[in-house]
Amino acid sequence: MRQPILLGSLAAIAVVAGCGKSETNQAGGAAPSGAQVVRIGHVGPLAGAQAHYGKDNENGVRMALAELNAQNVQIGGKPVRFEIQAEDDGGDPRQGTAAAQKLCDARVAGVVGHLNSGTTLPASKVYNDCGIPHITASVTNPALTKPGYKTTYRLIANDNALGAAVARYAADTLKAKKVAIVDDRTAYGQTVAEVFRQVVESKGVQVVDAQFTNDKATDFMAILTAIKAKAPDAIFYGGMDAQAGPMLRQMEQLGMANVKFFGGDGVCSAEIAKLAAGARTLENVICAVGGSPIDKMPGGAARKAKYDARFPGQFQIYSPYTYDATYVLVDAMKRAGSTDPKVYTPEIGKTSYRGVTAMIAFEPNGELKNAATSLYTYRGGVKTPLQ
Repeated sequence: MRQPILLGSLAAIAVVAGCGKSETNQAGGAAPSGAQVVRIGHVGPLAGAQAHYGKDNENGVRMALAELNAQNVQIGGKPVRFEIQAEDDGGDPRQGTAAAQKLCDARVAGVVGHLNSGTTLPASKVYNDCGIPHITASVTNPALTKPGYKTTYRLIANDNALGAAVARYAADTLKAKKVAIVDDRTAYGQTVAEVFRQVVESKGVQVVDAQFTNDKATDFMAILTAIKAKAPDAIFYGGMDAQAGPMLRQMEQLGMANVKFFGGDGVCSAEIAKLAAGARTLENVICAVGGSPIDKMPGGAARKAKYDARFPGQFQIYSPYTYDATYVLVDAMKRAGSTDPKVYTPEIGKTSYRGVTAMIAFEPNGELKNAATSLYTYRGGVKTPLQ
């Protein structure tokens, strides 16, 4: 994801406490006598329109840390206890870089995050400059790994895969002839929309209109009216569910009930069903998410049951990935025998870890090897894998 300048998407892991708008909590489990405290931070939007994503990501980190504490983990022969340090970046790049610098100043051990592309792209340089590794579980902008930072890793497919997957489905399966494109002008939205455009045009599909909005908008009547006049078979929206939900309602109001609605992982949430508020157009949504459906992930169904018991009604998309990202960082620390970023960071690139989401290993540039992509639709208001 993901999204706004932006999910995508995200979270952070640290070894020391922070302050300000942070929250430091024990992650559960009894502390071994004399254990070293290793604080794990999470950065994401914890209030506002994207808070459901931010909390879901944070919950994944919390679950992993609670389990690790119950295991009485030792690193370098010494007992450790993990705690979480939560930071709210509001989905804003400036707030995101400030959160990243706060974690650097606290001499954190690593980062899982952030949620959004727009916050993570600038934050990645901050982490690189202070020598702290970070793993994003939701950011999909391909530009993230282009600088070649040895501290940056991605645990999910990027927009090149997501935008292309939806475009191929539109052209090859649905045989769409004309499409319109709208994006929210964020690092995520613009990129995934551009990939979609390039692929559908290469397959002979005509892009009859291209519009843009912003990641705070709620009124799309003027944009949709202009698009309706071009009679597209489908609309691709590059952005988040907070805008896609109202857009679907307004499409129904304008009599666009037969127009398909495509998107990336930013719209592919459980929350969009609530945001669409019963609009029949929800049934027209086809969206792409990195990874496999949770019931096809190794260990996914069992982990989802545990998640729902602890955080009922909060599951969205990325918590399985933040859960795995936390374990990947700790696995690298164990193999290095150290929580010092200078010592254990090189071990992340050597990862071969069987996680909940997949068998995890990284390309030399920090991208996930063999990253899967899945398509979804909505049936009866429920997000459903597209067979």
